[in-house]
Amino acid sequence: MQNNDEKKQAPSCPGSSQSSCQQPSEEMERQALLDNISKIKHKIIVLSGKGGVGKSTVAANIAIELALRGKKTGLMDIDIHGPSIPKMLGIENVPPRNTFEGLYPSEANENLKAISIGFFLKDQNDAVIWRAPLKHSLIKQFLTDIRWGELDYLIIDCPPGTGDEPLSVIQLLEKPDGAVVVTTPQDVSLNDVRKSVTFCGQMNLPVIGVVENMSGFKCPKCGEVVNIFKKGGGSKMAEEMGIPFLAAIPIDPNMVECGDSGKHFATIYKESDAAKSFAQVVDSLPGIKK
Repeated sequence: MQNNDEKKQAPSCPGSSQSSCQQPSEEMERQALLDNISKIKHKIIVLSGKGGVGKSTVAANIAIELALRGKKTGLMDIDIHGPSIPKMLGIENVPPRNTFEGLYPSEANENLKAISIGFFLKDQNDAVIWRAPLKHSLIKQFLTDIRWGELDYLIIDCPPGTGDEPLSVIQLLEKPDGAVVVTTPQDVSLNDVRKSVTFCGQMNLPVIGVVENMSGFKCPKCGEVVNIFKKGGGSKMAEEMGIPFLAAIPIDPNMVECGDSGKHFATIYKESDAAKSFAQVVDSLPGIKK
């Protein structure tokens, strides 16, 4: 990809004729977006103020767990500079389906579909060097032009921080159900993640709760639990900030292997402590019968 982002243009009107989308009014664009997502019951944003906390892993396994429960689920990857969802779901080679009606998301199974800029890169080593307007335009297209159809849940995987991408998706969706905030237990992570909670408050986005990822490692031989990144920081932060604590997800080497190989951890290792923690998170989502 060229380094000069001024020469770039966001992908144009997937599945539509060029003449039908020349300079539509802002009102028409907004209505087209709302019409396209009108059949999505719940929209959940997964975010974190800190990189490296396993946010995409959490988003992917929430989506997989929902699909296991028979929920029609979409997973929208808006980490434009570091898309990982196609690989995590094992659908790198399953491109979105382009039809006369429009562009359909890639399918991981009968209940789970996904979209990501990763599907559109000619080379997975390409760097996406875009400024804010192009990012906003792509996210708008993901919501307007991708034929999601009827969904029980749309899970949105955001990049780290409180910048362009989460701001755009919150504004475009207007009233998402809420955010799942991901952290790891140590203070260096919690200090940044607190900013995500504050961001949600400023954006009038409800916080569904906090997930503490990488919360201890249980030795498979002796059973001893080693708190590599400390433990309990997420629950303490949630209590201090007056928001729910959803689950502590332990470190599991099988989760790493599944993420690299595109296998669905929450399906294959559903009896593991980590998979049970993902199920606990899903139990707390809006629309899930308690």
